[in-house]
Amino acid sequence: MEPNECAARTWLIVGGRSHEPGAPANQPITPASSFLHGTQRSYARSDGNPTTEALEALVGGLEGGRAVAYASGMAAVAAVFDRVPTGGEVVLSDDCYHGSSAFALRGERLGRWRLTRVAQKDTGGWIEAASRADLLWLESPSNPLLVVADLPAICRAPRASKTTVAVDSTFATPLLLRGLDLDADLVVHSATKAIGGHSDLLLGLAVTRRDDIHEELLEQRALTGATPGVLESYLATRGARTLALRFGAAQTSAGVLAERLEAHPKIERVRYPGLASHPTHALALRDLAGFGTLLSFDVAGGAPAADALCSNLRLIQHATSLGGVESTIERRARYPGQEHLPPGLLRLSVGCEDTEDLWRDLERASRA
Repeated sequence: MEPNECAARTWLIVGGRSHEPGAPANQPITPASSFLHGTQRSYARSDGNPTTEALEALVGGLEGGRAVAYASGMAAVAAVFDRVPTGGEVVLSDDCYHGSSAFALRGERLGRWRLTRVAQKDTGGWIEAASRADLLWLESPSNPLLVVADLPAICRAPRASKTTVAVDSTFATPLLLRGLDLDADLVVHSATKAIGGHSDLLLGLAVTRRDDIHEELLEQRALTGATPGVLESYLATRGARTLALRFGAAQTSAGVLAERLEAHPKIERVRYPGLASHPTHALALRDLAGFGTLLSFDVAGGAPAADALCSNLRLIQHATSLGGVESTIERRARYPGQEHLPPGLLRLSVGCEDTEDLWRDLERASRA
């Protein structure tokens, strides 16, 4: 079965499997660096591994392209940025993952490229940049303010022949947004997050429909040694099988929690694309197949009150990262490079726990 012949939740189950008689129903772990000569595969760093290729087939089919897996999400980010010629221009959102921002700033500091920041909501600015820049790097929804970009307008705008448009779709996952369908050249995922879904691996993916970019990514991965481990590839594949189930449950809870937090007297502001009060709610309604599992909110009283809330939670884990079956929360302004954020802003990644249990935990912690 081809990915375009079935629903996404079906492809998550059937994709990346062998259908040969006698083959394992699940792609097994193949812990091998070298392979006997006689085929195109001889060394795993340059020629791939069957365990990793199963994951690439699964996620590539889900996005409608061809995937290349990396040792981490940041390795996938670096691979895309590596395509920018020396002295080229990178355009980055004013609100994005701090790792991507730090990497872009480092490249500018080293003279690798010129960096331009454009507000996520400034569609006109992005369209203008497409006419000249080498790389447009977008996240939608953004991290952690959850601003939805007008991707159809930006990705389909007239662009210079050298311009590459890349979309970090880690928050949305392919279930909510398929950037390649909007004419993006590349989509990037940190599979550490929702795709893996269990906070037990590091892995990244870059997906494209362009053969030239796919070959460049494979070459770059081989030369930089950013090949993922086979155990991580196996775990990511196993985790992805339940992505639709996990994501659906967590998204339902996120919507309920966002509405209740918005009405809470100790919460000053809630950011969630599903709320009518969200500044890009209309774009989310138009372009996303759902509103996601992430929300952020500002605690009245600033950083001390936000830290106190986190320390008093018993069910929601006070930890970084996101997309796991367990709910996690953290104050983002505590990190270098994130000081511009509201000091009391908490980013909540909603997991698969019971909605009412999560709400009682938040309410009790806010009182404490």
